[in-house]
Amino acid sequence: MHQKIATEMNLSETAFIRKLHPTDNFTQSSRFGLRWFTPACEVPLCGHATLASAAVLFHKIKNVNSTLTFVTLSGELRAKREEDGIVLDFPLYPAHPQDFHEVEDLIKTAIGDTLIQDICYSPDTRKLLVRLSDTYNRSFLENLKVNTQNLLQVENTGKVKGLILTLKGDPDGQAQAFDFYSRYFAPWLGVAEDPVTGSAHTVLSSYWSQQLGKKNMHACQCSCRGGELEISLHPDGRVDIRGSVAIVLEGTLTA
Repeated sequence: MHQKIATEMNLSETAFIRKLHPTDNFTQSSRFGLRWFTPACEVPLCGHATLASAAVLFHKIKNVNSTLTFVTLSGELRAKREEDGIVLDFPLYPAHPQDFHEVEDLIKTAIGDTLIQDICYSPDTRKLLVRLSDTYNRSFLENLKVNTQNLLQVENTGKVKGLILTLKGDPDGQAQAFDFYSRYFAPWLGVAEDPVTGSAHTVLSSYWSQQLGKKNMHACQCSCRGGELEISLHPDGRVDIRGSVAIVLEGTLTA
């Protein structure tokens, strides 16, 4: 039933919050179960839908707690209410150098002869991170035409479930300063392009922290419906991702 609802909603992910015990209630309890479904399948982690779930509990249901814990396929995730948004406490996943020739067909299918600076792979999340040449700028990444239609035929081993394209930012920029930019594609999960992806930033945060020597970063996912993320790495190997939320639609599901 969860999958059927998510397919009908046809969004990148649909989140389902559940009580862990019969005596729990959505106003007083601080721990809940949380699952995420794309139109095609269940996924182990989704930041965007976790942020939305916390926002509904905090702002619509008026949950009295300052911190909520979600029990998920990725372990326990915490969402903390703050004046200027909601902070998610997520795992941090390392990305390791990836041999270009093993993924050459996938990359060339997706972005053609676009120049590449670096390639890494995250085995924990099965995401392939492709850093574009530092000679490119944000406008290039925003306007890059990415072919996702044929990726399932090119990569069908199950090794890759998501493609991250990323680019070094301009933290000293005069207008909006970002440490890095990204876009994220997951046709293997039924999502051609995701607008803002917390799960991708569990990998991006690890990569760019090492590259830039920074623990606190300002990121921009520059899809057509993109967004900004404030990132802070913990000493314990986790990452805080801060975002803001606007509730734009309410409705009732009918059988």
